[in-house]
Amino acid sequence: MTGVESPNNGKLFYKFNLEKKVRQNHPLRKLKGLLNLDFMYGLLKDKYGSNGNVSVPPPVIMKMMILLFLYNVRSEREMMETIPERLDWLWFLGYDIDEEVLNHRVLSKARKRWGEDIFKELFNRVVKQAVEAGLVDGEKIFVDASLVEADASKNSVKKLDDIKLDEQYQELVKRLDERAKEGVEGCGKINQEHISSTDPDATITSQSGVRNLSYKVHRSVDDRKEIITSCSVPTGSVNEAHVLEKTIAEHEEVVEAKVKTVVADSKYGTTENYNALKERGIKTHIKDLGASRVRRGEVFGKERFAYVAERDVYICPAGKELQRRSWNRNRKWMKYRIDKEQCAI
Repeated sequence: MTGVESPNNGKLFYKFNLEKKVRQNHPLRKLKGLLNLDFMYGLLKDKYGSNGNVSVPPPVIMKMMILLFLYNVRSEREMMETIPERLDWLWFLGYDIDEEVLNHRVLSKARKRWGEDIFKELFNRVVKQAVEAGLVDGEKIFVDASLVEADASKNSVKKLDDIKLDEQYQELVKRLDERAKEGVEGCGKINQEHISSTDPDATITSQSGVRNLSYKVHRSVDDRKEIITSCSVPTGSVNEAHVLEKTIAEHEEVVEAKVKTVVADSKYGTTENYNALKERGIKTHIKDLGASRVRRGEVFGKERFAYVAERDVYICPAGKELQRRSWNRNRKWMKYRIDKEQCAI
């Protein structure tokens, strides 16, 4: 006999156990068994007051952030809307099925309250646990960077001259000044004069002819089990070569071991990096950036520059003179340069 679908009007009482609704081989079961975030109470004790409303427990907030990235949820708003629909997420977070999930602003407020230093400390503690478990060697690392598209519309990019003189303007000017100190490259002049009004920390980058607002993730990966040991996220136009020494230093600090070998692509292959790592006795597997750019036809090779001893200058293929600018006493090399405006002529 064929069954007939009947409307579900709901029961008055349910016999329900959330624990039994999450399968035994669920990935979150293993994660929950390994994850112990109780140390966050002590770490964040100075970030919360003793009076007022009771906050969401910090470990719960951290678990929400883990779910956000683990399941690649597009936004915090979508995250909070999805939690009541996912029994496994409710179980992982310690919520009951009829418990109310708070507003998505809980996550953004927590990030602001905790600050960058707290997240760095959390990251370092995870790496140190990997070291203690024998998953990290520390002596050989791979260094790389990747662009991450900012969650901001291209329409938010404004020319600074077109923005009114108000508090927002002053803040955006401050962000541009910070970019200058970071040594922002890439789309050069565009990033010096334009800024996103909704995400001023993002910069305009060009990849395969397509321009986007981006950040850049710089990371080191240990050779033994491919554990990420250091990570920084400056603006998208900060060149890889400028952060190599900082990346190595952060790796050594957290794993408490000296790097002996660095492997990276040609973007890190600058004279400054070669000399700095040689002075520290670090072996490098890095292609020469200059040679790579010469092969691609982006720059002229050294053989194209003629030295004039009488005037102590180099003559470039376009007939311009490169003047002596500085002498590096430690690394024993001379730098000859020409104003970039001359190269643009």
